[in-house]
Amino acid sequence: MPDPVIRRHPQNPVLASGDVPFPSTQIFNAGVARFRGEYVMVFRADRFDREKRCEAGTALGIAFSSDGVKWQVRAEPLKVLPTGGEIRRAYDPRLTVLDDHLYLCFAVDTAHGIRGGVAVTDDLQRFEVLGLSAPDNRNMVLFPERIKGKLARLERPFPVYGSAGRGPERFDIWYSESVDGRHWGNTQLVLGSEQVSYCNNKIGPGTPPLRTPHGWLALFHYVYKDDARVLKGWEPYPWTKLYGAGVMLLDLQEPWRVIGLSREPVLVPETSYELDGFRGSVIFPGGLLAEQDGTVKTYYGAADTVECLATARLDDLLALAQPVVPQ
Repeated sequence: MPDPVIRRHPQNPVLASGDVPFPSTQIFNAGVARFRGEYVMVFRADRFDREKRCEAGTALGIAFSSDGVKWQVRAEPLKVLPTGGEIRRAYDPRLTVLDDHLYLCFAVDTAHGIRGGVAVTDDLQRFEVLGLSAPDNRNMVLFPERIKGKLARLERPFPVYGSAGRGPERFDIWYSESVDGRHWGNTQLVLGSEQVSYCNNKIGPGTPPLRTPHGWLALFHYVYKDDARVLKGWEPYPWTKLYGAGVMLLDLQEPWRVIGLSREPVLVPETSYELDGFRGSVIFPGGLLAEQDGTVKTYYGAADTVECLATARLDDLLALAQPVVPQ
């Protein structure tokens, strides 16, 4: 067999619940960026009560690293949004450095639906929440540069009624832009789930896009659902969704146009830490960082339980994004 383009780091998982000084049973779906001379990770930290077989809480943690492999976790969780009443929890963070500010995208469970949030910080202590989307929207990631003077993001709305004719959970990747991070518009379809041959369910943004001379490079997540196959997991109901990662290349000036797409998955669950956990057979990419030696670091949640790292040559990853013929 040929060598894989993306290689798992030998020290995986790079962050687990045992590394965290506050209560948690799962550490996953992190956003990672380099900010002011160090690697910064904001991660989702969940607690699962195994005796009662139910979720017991969610927090956002923050960690720092000099090499992107060994992490030091701050003792206290981040406080981004006050919870209680309408706001129930914030989770699934993504990080982007833009204009020397660190932006945080995150999902929010509310009493009236799931919303996507955007916040910004300069000191990694206080976060200004710029706004929350209307329900139901999540998996938001910001581009690291303004596009024609505007903030730009990828997102994944999930309209249950609107997708009914295509089958349940046929959700897609969309683009929108903003002058101030608070008001978003010019929404355009980026990639439909039916365009991904290895997906029979939903897709969504994964890593914030990385600028290359050839286009915006990003990993996305896809789901293949098989109700006849029950996967490993701690949850009290059968888990039948396999999550993996694909790669896409977007036009630099019109980033809603897909100009390259991987014909096969680039990461699928294979190792024990990806196959067995809270939700087995899950890989969820959340960070893509270019290094000076021509490699890229890909950070991903595994089995909704641990955070992992994989590496690749940038040129090899770009080669996987095969040209897309305009329709």
